This record gives sequence, structure tokens and C-alpha cells, in this order.
Amino acid sequence: MEPYKHILVALDLSNEAHQVAVRGQDLAAHYGAKLSLIHVVEPVIVDNSYDLMTSLPAELDDSLLERARTFLANISKQLNLGEAEKIVTLGSTRSEIFRVAQEQVMDLIVIGTHGRHGVGLLLGSTANAILHGTPCDVHAVRIRG
Repeated sequence: MEPYKHILVALDLSNEAHQVAVRGQDLAAHYGAKLSLIHVVEPVIVDNSYDLMTSLPAELDDSLLERARTFLANISKQLNLGEAEKIVTLGSTRSEIFRVAQEQVMDLIVIGTHGRHGVGLLLGSTANAILHGTPCDVHAVRIRG
């Protein structure tokens, strides 16, 4: 098996994201791999029939994108990941992670899961979507509460 060369760590903006980032950092150090962090902002969709919300979505998306950039910069600084690429994109989480993984020829995607009980709840919906159909290996990190 070839060693991993480029690892993509998919993070949400939760307190638990640190656990996932640390695992990605450890794997990158072990394999001597390049490390990239990604957060995907799902677009805010508001029905135009709600008159009070007509100008909110674009502003809200911009605010969420900026919050995500700040979060990734902070976690990168906390873990001394100076050279790690920080990717913030807008779209479907699954589609954007797949797109970035393919475009940048990722070997491994690291993603968190809450490890709920039962086969149907083995992985969260995002982790499950990434696991099925991803162009590379996936490492699921069980989130410890």
C-alpha cells in the first residue's frame, strides 16, 4: 500500500472539530503527507414568499463563509499547521468534498462521526455520504463527547 501523500480533513465548526483536526495532523505527520483543511458552508435557501428575508441569504452566506475562514485559521494556528491549506467553499458538503478531493488528488479524507449505536446510525449522514462514493480512502474519527 502506498503511503498517503495528501490528506483532506473535513471539519464542521463544532468544538469537536479539534479532535478530527488532531487526527488528521497525526496521520499527515506519520506519512509525511501534505495536509489540507476544508469546511463547506451549505447555502442558505429562503423561500421568496417571505418578504422579510429577501436580502438575507447572500449576507448570511458571506457571514458564514467568513466565520468558517476564521475558524480554520484559528484551528490551524492552535495546532501549528502553518503550511496546511485552508479551503472554505459554498455548496453541498458531499459534492464539494468530492470535488476538492478529486481536483487536488487527495489520498485520504478524514472526517468525524459521532458513532451512534446500530448499523443504520454507525456514521452520521455527512460521514456516511463521504464514505460511499468517495474517490479515495476515508478515515472516520469517532467523536468523544
